[in-house]
Amino acid sequence: MIKKIKSYALTIVLALTFIAPGVAPLAIASACSGTASGIQSGANGALGNPSSGVDCSSAGSTTDVGTIAKNVVNVFSFIVGAVAVIMIIYGGFRYVTSGGESGAVGNAKNTLVYAIVGLVIVALAQLIVHYVLAQTNVAQ
Repeated sequence: MIKKIKSYALTIVLALTFIAPGVAPLAIASACSGTASGIQSGANGALGNPSSGVDCSSAGSTTDVGTIAKNVVNVFSFIVGAVAVIMIIYGGFRYVTSGGESGAVGNAKNTLVYAIVGLVIVALAQLIVHYVLAQTNVAQ
């Protein structure tokens, strides 16, 4: 049973790893086409409309190093965050099914602790990268 869960989790993680980078540009392109959230172009969804929350002036031109770094960190953080949440669920499942055996309980606790530490590291990496990018944009 555990091997099947590991296999399914690994399949999901690998699928997200290969699908997410391809889907992100499509999401940006659809948001900039004026049909985001079902709003047609011209009906409060026009390109460049500040109320839409999407900056379409630079869509498709990601040559800026800061933009590329921010996108890479965001995709990487999403993937690692998803893996960490899956590992927290897996660790909780192992903890519940340990049956009081001290070795199994210890392994489950380690899984939970490492998953939470991973989430904290990802959050700190996000903060550091966004801070550095904000400081370099101010300097220019």
